[in-house]
Amino acid sequence: MMSPRLLVGRAPSRLIDPLVGLLATLGVTPNALTVAGLLGNVGAAVLIARGDLLAGGIVMLLASGLDLLDGGLARATGTVTPLGAVLDATFDRLSEAAVLFGVLIYQTDLGHREESLLVFAAASGSLLVSYIRARAEAHGVTVTAGLFTRPERVVLLGAALIGGWLRAGLWLLAVLTLITVLQRLYLAGRALRQERS
Repeated sequence: MMSPRLLVGRAPSRLIDPLVGLLATLGVTPNALTVAGLLGNVGAAVLIARGDLLAGGIVMLLASGLDLLDGGLARATGTVTPLGAVLDATFDRLSEAAVLFGVLIYQTDLGHREESLLVFAAASGSLLVSYIRARAEAHGVTVTAGLFTRPERVVLLGAALIGGWLRAGLWLLAVLTLITVLQRLYLAGRALRQERS
């Protein structure tokens, strides 16, 4: 049984395919897109730490959008590799951590203890969501479902930064991410029990 997700995990091909084709024609590699996404998110983190929340939110959404393209580009160009998959997953985590670190700097500079704690909870939850998937896969079980995975987290944080409701956004991000940790843990446990039986 599939668990609910708020957003689809992959953008429609009619939107992605033309961009992937253009990038392939230009000779852009999937790894170059992955690196560009990380650098863009680091830039967003710097903007956010300085208090430029609107600009930081926009840059974060644009940089994270590259994550929709690198996998498609790898498939289109026949360059899918295990190393590329590991690099993509690692840089996704680094990108998310960088942006949340920028938010943490911004909040601590303002003396906002509550918001700083929420950033820590959100960062811990996002890492655990990915960690549960990785550990399950190490035991031969795939667990990708979840209510609040990376696309949802990126959209929520971006909207909160752009819309100026960062405190409420951090509460939602922390709570929904930790709920997803419990959900994935349950799904992984169920799948592992079925695998043994």
